[in-house]
Amino acid sequence: MSKLGQIKNKSAAPQQITAEQILRGAIAQKENEIIAPKQKIVDPEELADYQFKKRKGYEDAIRKNRTAMGNWIRYASWEESQKELTRARSIFERAIDVDYRSDVLWLKYAEMEIRAKDTNRARNIYDRAVTVLPRVDQFWLKYAYMENVLGNFGQCRQIYERWMEWQPDPPAWNAFIQFEIKCQEIERARKIYERFVQVHPVPASFLKWARFEERFEPLLARQVYEKAIEYLGEEANEEKLFIAFSKYEESMKEIERARAIYKYALDHIAKRDAQEIYKTWISFEKKNGDQMGIEDVIIGKRRFQYEEEIKNSPNNYDVWFDYARLEESYGQDEKIREVYERAIAMQPPATEKRYWKRYIYLWINYAIFEELEAKDVSRTRSVYKAALDIIPHRIFSFSKLWILFANFELRQKDLNAARSIFGHAIGKSPKNKIFKSYIELEQQLGEVDRVRKIYEKWLECNASFTDTWIGYANYESSLDEMKRTRAIYELAVSQPVLDMPELLWKSFIDFEIEQGEYDNVRNLFRRLLDRTKHVKVWIAFAQFETSIEQISLARDVFSEGFDALKMAQDKEERVLLLNTWREFEEIHGDESSISKVDKKMPKQIIKRRQKKNENGEIIGTEEYNDYVFPGEEQQSALKLLERAKLWKKQEVA
Repeated sequence: MSKLGQIKNKSAAPQQITAEQILRGAIAQKENEIIAPKQKIVDPEELADYQFKKRKGYEDAIRKNRTAMGNWIRYASWEESQKELTRARSIFERAIDVDYRSDVLWLKYAEMEIRAKDTNRARNIYDRAVTVLPRVDQFWLKYAYMENVLGNFGQCRQIYERWMEWQPDPPAWNAFIQFEIKCQEIERARKIYERFVQVHPVPASFLKWARFEERFEPLLARQVYEKAIEYLGEEANEEKLFIAFSKYEESMKEIERARAIYKYALDHIAKRDAQEIYKTWISFEKKNGDQMGIEDVIIGKRRFQYEEEIKNSPNNYDVWFDYARLEESYGQDEKIREVYERAIAMQPPATEKRYWKRYIYLWINYAIFEELEAKDVSRTRSVYKAALDIIPHRIFSFSKLWILFANFELRQKDLNAARSIFGHAIGKSPKNKIFKSYIELEQQLGEVDRVRKIYEKWLECNASFTDTWIGYANYESSLDEMKRTRAIYELAVSQPVLDMPELLWKSFIDFEIEQGEYDNVRNLFRRLLDRTKHVKVWIAFAQFETSIEQISLARDVFSEGFDALKMAQDKEERVLLLNTWREFEEIHGDESSISKVDKKMPKQIIKRRQKKNENGEIIGTEEYNDYVFPGEEQQSALKLLERAKLWKKQEVA
């Protein structure tokens, strides 16, 4: 590296300069742009001098880059503005000698002559352009349009004929045809279509021809469609062509011919490409034919599809669902039952619940069909029983199936059968959903003793489920059985294992608050604090005292909670409690009480600690927030001094 490229002093400059300052300085020091003054030409000598300078500038630009057609066009346009058409033509001719392939150059040249109203010169330019560049469609279009505007229809037709000899793209043929239609030359347009389909033998070309004939000579349109199918062969197997053909026959009241076209199309077009034909055919049959006939055809094709998928994957229950839904949409009970019977015979390969979930819904749909569609009560009952018999209840069960069966018996006004089903369900699969549904039934019937027995059975099966205890207590509370409610709560909180004990204690406390037993509420909070010193319990206790306007007691609870959490060495919870306490004092206290809380507030500091990965290996350090409470700084300093003395003794020894 050279010495010029080396940086000797890498320290920061005493005065830093930002990029914004650099840009502002550059703009401030920028000189005003020099604007050329406007010239007013008052005599021929000045005009000649001005023209000489401009021409010299354009000639210099052309000399530097002869292939830049923009320079030539600007030069010629300027000469045109000076009414020097001869010079402008000379410039265009020079430019054409340089690059005759520039289509913009020819167009600008012709437009200049048109503006000068010299149509013969413009015609000459367009004629030269289409001769030199016959594949540029814009030349032909502009040329024909000019002759059309001038009313020279014969000349315009000759231009189109010359153009068609080059076999251009379909838009050119469409322009020629529209010209002939405008001239009321329908027979000429028909002959152009005949040539058009020979040059572009695709279905879209025949469709345009057929629509033309439908507009001017409907009887000839059929010949066009038939010629398309015969001439194109397999290439004619396109949805749009057959749909248009069939709609034409329908418009001509040839219903049978239209139906035959639909059938021919379905036989020759791949099924995946014939979806639109299916929809159109169904709509056609609904308007003009027997609906059952078309439905049988379509359902037969879809049956074949589903059967093929079932052969490949017999346990694909989604296909069975679609198959059954297809049969249900056409309402033939025997075929629907046959599909369901075949589907339920395909049991899952393993006795795992995740494999059985979709399978069980086949049984459920089968039962719903028998009840709602077939109106066969005995078969519905048989389906439910067969489904329950096939499930391995010792390994897993399905609450939904038991509940649906019981609800079915209720709809048949057989209460004893419904109760029997719920009883069997509790015996074989004591799930929470079954207990809830059974309890809802008995509650609606007003059977208090039965509800209590079900709750007791539920608690025998699962005493750790908090919702059961809360539901039982709420039910007794709705009956104004306060002693029983309180006894249930007491029994619940004495359980050794609960899934969500906090909800149970909250419900118990809310119940006592509703009853106005504030001493019991305080007792419950004390009992809960004996079990846990969580900050939310202290906050809830204090908020309760605040809600009954016992401000001093609430303040005592906050103070007691702070001391308890201090003993537990939980800084985060102490901070949360102090923040809640301060909010309380802001509302119910004064400046002295607020200052007492503020004195207890900690300082937030940032510390560093080792960071470990999942394997316990140290991978670096990380920062975390810590709190230092008043009075704890001296203790930490004393501990550090004691450790230093101990280390010194060890060094001396």
